[in-house]
Amino acid sequence: MGKLAVATLRGVLVVLLAGSLFVQAVMVPLLAVDLDGLNPDHAYLRTPILVITILGIVTAQIVVVCVWRLVTMVRRGTVFSTAAFRYVHIVIGAFVAAALLVFALAVVLTPGEAVAPGVVLLLCGVVVAVLGVALVVLVLRVLLAQAVARNIEAARMRAELEEVI
Repeated sequence: MGKLAVATLRGVLVVLLAGSLFVQAVMVPLLAVDLDGLNPDHAYLRTPILVITILGIVTAQIVVVCVWRLVTMVRRGTVFSTAAFRYVHIVIGAFVAAALLVFALAVVLTPGEAVAPGVVLLLCGVVVAVLGVALVVLVLRVLLAQAVARNIEAARMRAELEEVI
């Protein structure tokens, strides 16, 4: 990975993290104020929506931090090691948690007339999409495992060759 690509990716990650912090600090409180004005029949939705929103933002922040760490490992040439698996596992877990949070939001919004049934169906589609991203990362983890295994095997063969020489 070239220096320009790493710098660009880091710039994107900084913008994403700063944006998520802005949303957490400014937009979520504004959402809370807006939810105060809900129809009294739907007041029970305020707390679950706020909790799910905050936890969803945290899952995104976790992914950004782990990708930053993986990019750092790429720059250092250490990404093909077992240490990278920790971050990949966390990313997979964060995507699964995000899917569960979106599903929880769909469940919270299902009863009553708070939102149209199509919105709940749309949220379920988002759940499938987020789980799909988790599966793609899982496939990439398998590729990483194969690369790490080949790297270890190459190091072992180099060591044997050095003994012979």
